[in-house]
Amino acid sequence: MPQTIPSVTKLDRLRRLSQLLDNAIGIPGTKYRIGLDPILGLLPGGGDTVTGALGAYIVVEAARMGLPKAVLWQMVGNILLDSVAGSVPVVGDLFDIGWKANVKNIALLESHLHLTSLNQKSDRIFLVGLILVLAIIVIGFAALTVFVIHWLWGVLVN
Repeated sequence: MPQTIPSVTKLDRLRRLSQLLDNAIGIPGTKYRIGLDPILGLLPGGGDTVTGALGAYIVVEAARMGLPKAVLWQMVGNILLDSVAGSVPVVGDLFDIGWKANVKNIALLESHLHLTSLNQKSDRIFLVGLILVLAIIVIGFAALTVFVIHWLWGVLVN
């Protein structure tokens, strides 16, 4: 069975999403670029949740393309590190500017496409488990942020 790569449109869509999240805006006078991830991360609670969910979408699509489980866990680790560091106000957003988890995950996806076949089916049980892990990560950090804001509000008001 010949090996082929997934639909170019799906891969292009994932590339565009990662660029939007990590490299959409050039910083004038420098070679650095930032994306929506650190910008939305400034919004307490909601921003990191949205960008975490979009990053999780990239991983789920990679799983559907049949990437090896070890690579998928590496991608999950990138998102987890991005979420943990991103939950720290201001410092986390600075980390997001440099880490660029989504660009790293697209690079992993592209470097392993030649190992997969378009006809290769993903393990459904693994895919469901992966989605649950990613949902727990994203929702967990959103809940943690809301809890911290609520606690800080209580400390400042009382």
